[in-house]
Amino acid sequence: MTLRAENSLGKGERELRIVIGENISLTPPLGWNSWNVWGFSVSQEKVLASARAMVSSGLADCGWSYINIDDGWQGVRGGKYNAIQPNAKFTDMGALADEIHSMGLKLGIYSGPWVGTYAGHIGSSADYEDGTYEIVKKGLVDEYYRLDRTRADRSSVRYFGPYSFVSADARQWADWGIDYLKYDWFPNDVPHTREMSEALRATGRDIVLSLSNAAPYSEASSWESLSQAWRTTDDIRDTWMSMSTIGFYGQAAWSRYCGPGHWPDADMLVVGKVGWGPSVRPTRLTADEQYTHISLWALLSSPLLIGCDMADMDEFTIGLLSNTEVLDVNQDPLGIQGMAVKMDGIRAIYEKPLEDGSVAVGLFNLTTEPLKTGFIPREIGIEGKRIIRDLWRQKDLGTLDAVERWETTIPAHGVVLLTLRTQ
Repeated sequence: MTLRAENSLGKGERELRIVIGENISLTPPLGWNSWNVWGFSVSQEKVLASARAMVSSGLADCGWSYINIDDGWQGVRGGKYNAIQPNAKFTDMGALADEIHSMGLKLGIYSGPWVGTYAGHIGSSADYEDGTYEIVKKGLVDEYYRLDRTRADRSSVRYFGPYSFVSADARQWADWGIDYLKYDWFPNDVPHTREMSEALRATGRDIVLSLSNAAPYSEASSWESLSQAWRTTDDIRDTWMSMSTIGFYGQAAWSRYCGPGHWPDADMLVVGKVGWGPSVRPTRLTADEQYTHISLWALLSSPLLIGCDMADMDEFTIGLLSNTEVLDVNQDPLGIQGMAVKMDGIRAIYEKPLEDGSVAVGLFNLTTEPLKTGFIPREIGIEGKRIIRDLWRQKDLGTLDAVERWETTIPAHGVVLLTLRTQ
């Protein structure tokens, strides 16, 4: 279908493609996750505030849709399935899902196959057949049923319990209207992934399965067939070292498994205000490093999950996340992972073919000083005369022949993100 819109500012049109089939998540998920800002202090009020900000900021209009609750929502088991129920910070998960859906957004949730999660809440396996847990029986949890680390070590719950409640949990999530599951343990293994994958599918509801963390490469074909996304790395932090190491040096091997319905995940975005708990602060990434972060993740076709305080975004952060031309690179239907065609420790040039025949090119400065650099299209595999466009500025820069060199100056740790399209 072709959709057309027109107002006093102009007019535009886009193709809307409706695809019906067995695969879901045909483009990388776009959304928000609570962990990098709220950690285990997440609450229903904070989730709703984030959803409302997603809409009021205009980001929902740019395709951002998932509102994902990370670790910290879990209470004890109960309800008609004897599934994990929310703790006192979440009064009604079904009503929360309904409200999120009424905004045109989707709701995600978190669990893991161990007896306990990383934050110390109960997981999808249990110590006892009735779905009870040693840590709860012994009173080793706080008022929100989180492990009290002054009384027990967190490693004491990081094991697979003898009784699985995966099917019960999946049915409960489907009843609530959950659209996305982050399933978190280490190392990820195929049997527990398959168990959850099949349980989600059996509910009859489309629920994205996203594995975390640092999925072993040796089982890449299993992650591709059983999940829609899988973490390729440990947790990201808001530093140049963390972000650049993950982005530039940890993703290339996964490229053959990247495509519609299955996405290697370079972890959540660390732009805006983050904090991993009650205290929130501005990211330690510079403005240019944030441009690099978003540009690189877009080229990699990684899921894009905002990790900041959505209700307290400044104009820069909103602008960074609402550039639809940059998002189009990430959401391109081909789903090809961009690859480095040149990398020498000083600069990196990434290239990503797009469905319309154009090519996205990212030029990155890996140094701490401004860098003059460029490329000749033919030397990176691009033929023919092309129109070159700066995506962050949303401006055409002229035409370029295949043998003509194009140069620019890139700020420290910065990027120039381009498309080269045929005339």
